[in-house]
Amino acid sequence: MISKAKVTEIVNEWLAEKEYFLVDVSVSADNCVSVEIDHADGVWIEDCVLLSRHIEANLDRDVEDYELEVGSAGIGQPFKVLRQYINHIGKEVEVLAKDGKKYRGIMARADEAEFAVTIQVKEKPEGAKRPVLVDKEYAWRYEDVKYTKYLIKF
Repeated sequence: MISKAKVTEIVNEWLAEKEYFLVDVSVSADNCVSVEIDHADGVWIEDCVLLSRHIEANLDRDVEDYELEVGSAGIGQPFKVLRQYINHIGKEVEVLAKDGKKYRGIMARADEAEFAVTIQVKEKPEGAKRPVLVDKEYAWRYEDVKYTKYLIKF
């Protein structure tokens, strides 16, 4: 069986000095190898082809038979790595917290420990007759959310 570590090593070799980054590598029991990459400006099909060729050149089909898929992380899919959070700062995201509550707002910041989203909430100022929308920053540790994903608007 092809090891995930070996595929990851081959992919990272290709990614060196490129602005792409690795999102995920998976290898199934029947040797279906799946590689997801991402880039701040999106992923080009030509680069997926080049990466696929690089992987194939470094794996021996005579030793292991495998199926290979190389693609982008996918718009609207949950984030898997910190760099996806960082790339979406200033963009609208949806967060599903582990308590089941959904939040929509603008990604404000992200680091190794946590990320924060600015959300508009209604608050009634003291002495006011009506509530007004105010920006509040909500922060989560990554393990406290089920998913975070980019919101696509048409």
